[in-house]
Amino acid sequence: MFWTLPTLLTWARIVAIPLIVGVFYLQWPIAKINLFASALFVVVALTDWLDGWLARRLNQTSSFGAFLDPVADKFLVCASLLILLEFKRVTAPVALIIIGREIAISALREWMAQIGASRSVAVHMLGKLKTAAQMAAIVLLLYDGDIGVGLHTHVLGTWLIYVACGLTIWSMAYYLQKSLPDIRAKAR
Repeated sequence: MFWTLPTLLTWARIVAIPLIVGVFYLQWPIAKINLFASALFVVVALTDWLDGWLARRLNQTSSFGAFLDPVADKFLVCASLLILLEFKRVTAPVALIIIGREIAISALREWMAQIGASRSVAVHMLGKLKTAAQMAAIVLLLYDGDIGVGLHTHVLGTWLIYVACGLTIWSMAYYLQKSLPDIRAKAR
């Protein structure tokens, strides 16, 4: 099921990542760059929900799609965080915590799958909350502009990225704690 519609949407998410990054190197006014990048990020992020919904609805789920989907998400988040870091819209510790957690939990899930204990690191509501906060924060920080009544998305985005960072640490601790019995059993 390499060329199903859901998988093509996931591939489109990966292909769009250089477009989001590339927007920041155009010779446009920064407000236009911010608007275009944040709008593109929203559209691309929505394909994550859409490809999952279509895969279930069309009965086109596959092992390859299950592998590729989180990879695309992680690429999207990491690339966006690196752009935000370059433009000083997030701090290096925040980017490092979020990117480091993504790498660590991906590795943990891979190892747990190899030892037949995938269920101990199955997606949990805490991880979904982390993702929602992270995606909303990234949109706000990419936009980096006024939204009326004296509100600036940088302030809201910064607040939300710290919430996402806290949820990142919490969810990582949760997944590590859930997998600890399986890790101990296999380490003997």
